[in-house]
Amino acid sequence: MANSQSLVKRSGLIASYIRLMDVLSRSSAYLAAAMFIAGVVVICQMVFIRYVLGMSTSWQTEFTVFSVTGAMLMGSPYVLMTGGHVAITILPDALGGVAKKAMLLIASLFGLAFCGALAFASWVYVVEAYEFNWRTGTVWNPLLWPGLLPMALGSTLLTLQYIAEILRGEA
Repeated sequence: MANSQSLVKRSGLIASYIRLMDVLSRSSAYLAAAMFIAGVVVICQMVFIRYVLGMSTSWQTEFTVFSVTGAMLMGSPYVLMTGGHVAITILPDALGGVAKKAMLLIASLFGLAFCGALAFASWVYVVEAYEFNWRTGTVWNPLLWPGLLPMALGSTLLTLQYIAEILRGEA
């Protein structure tokens, strides 16, 4: 009886984790959309300043690179959650059953390992950029860590979403 109760509690905990990750992934997608829109608006502003007003620009290109790249990484957990990523499943689909589930689980474990390593390395990079006050070295020369933060957050959320997908049993 104790085992069945702990299994029920664990199942509730797992379900809560999956729901939490789904909420975080959706929220991250909204933030990614806002970052992408900001990048597009700034590019339009840059084109207007350069070609209509004939003035030079200093920060727009760099801002757009950081915002659009950050948007890609911040949106990746939602893409994984919704199955919107590119996948070649000819062999697993042909095999079906247990073989398909095993192949998808193995692929998810590789994805989890890669994203976990990326998240760890990203956080190391962000912390070093913050501690050593690194700047981009461009004309605008902003601090580097705010531009790197979406990479660390996005890859961390993607790692956590991989865990949720594995626990969901759809990986």
